Amino acid sequence: MQSPCCCLLSLLLHLFLLSGTWANLEGTFTIRLLQTTTFQNTSFVDMEGLGLLEDIELGSLDKHTWSIHFCQPWVHPALPRADWDTIENLIKIYLQQFNHLINEGAVQREVPYPFVVQCTAGCVLYPNRTSQAFGYVGYNGQDFLSFDTKNITWTLSQDTELSRYVQSFLQNYTAFTELLEILFNDTCVDDMEVLLHYGRAALERQELPLATVFARTPSLDQLLLVCHVTGFYPRPISVAWLRDGQEVPPGPALNTSTILPNADLTYQLRSVLAVAPRDGHSYVCRVRHRSLGTRSLLIPWGNSEVVLITGLMAGLLAAMAVAAMLVLWVWRQRKHQQMEESESRNSILSKEA
Repeated sequence: MQSPCCCLLSLLLHLFLLSGTWANLEGTFTIRLLQTTTFQNTSFVDMEGLGLLEDIELGSLDKHTWSIHFCQPWVHPALPRADWDTIENLIKIYLQQFNHLINEGAVQREVPYPFVVQCTAGCVLYPNRTSQAFGYVGYNGQDFLSFDTKNITWTLSQDTELSRYVQSFLQNYTAFTELLEILFNDTCVDDMEVLLHYGRAALERQELPLATVFARTPSLDQLLLVCHVTGFYPRPISVAWLRDGQEVPPGPALNTSTILPNADLTYQLRSVLAVAPRDGHSYVCRVRHRSLGTRSLLIPWGNSEVVLITGLMAGLLAAMAVAAMLVLWVWRQRKHQQMEESESRNSILSKEA
């Protein structure tokens, strides 16, 4: 009998058991294999599977046919079609066994339906080519079990009768525990290197951040300075506020959001700094990102307000000048018309005389 999460890891990792050369990319990279299965009852199961390299979707499993859907054009050519067909057949066998084993255990332990089981496995590859593997099992959105890759054992994330039962169930399959050790120590790293080679262009993609600074006034004694940064890729970014050239330390006045995805596969975030109106300090939002190289993007607050006020004053003065010219033109037109009428009356009177 096969361990559910072990079999998941072995089969999904073999999706990426390729051959190739090291991509020579700099940085730390992570591959994640995700499975989410919702057990509505003993006869209806809804499943989703996904493979990620960093935030790039490599492939997913069709929930109806359990076939592989390739999300990137460079993943499928890595293996012959016959190999992918074999892998799809193995996945279907695994999912059938997984559903059967979970339902069997749920009935035996009187686990109430519906419930959700989540499996996450993968590895992190560091620049010096060392790696660290991970494996987790979740139950109803909470940590349930984790795999200790150093001691090759399953550890409890929550100590319950159900978690102890599942831990014992998994730990008894020594053959698959040994397989996990091989996959974590060798296969995952090898697969990572090949994926980095095939997906180099996608991983090296860079998009410059676009930043704007504006203010909100929730009360008369408080001013919220907002630095909105969007359109950047890859995900890692540094956003900080400078007060008179010095970085504002973390505190209750500083609130930075999590990094959120955009529809065009870029990211955005906001950093909000609470200050007192007219406190006499200068404020600058500083953005650092890989696409900027060694440079920093600096967006000051204050100059935009001065420019706005100056622009309004200039516009007002220009409008007043135009109005004055218009009044002068109308006055001259009326004066000229009055002079013509006066000359016309004088001419008529002289003729009558």
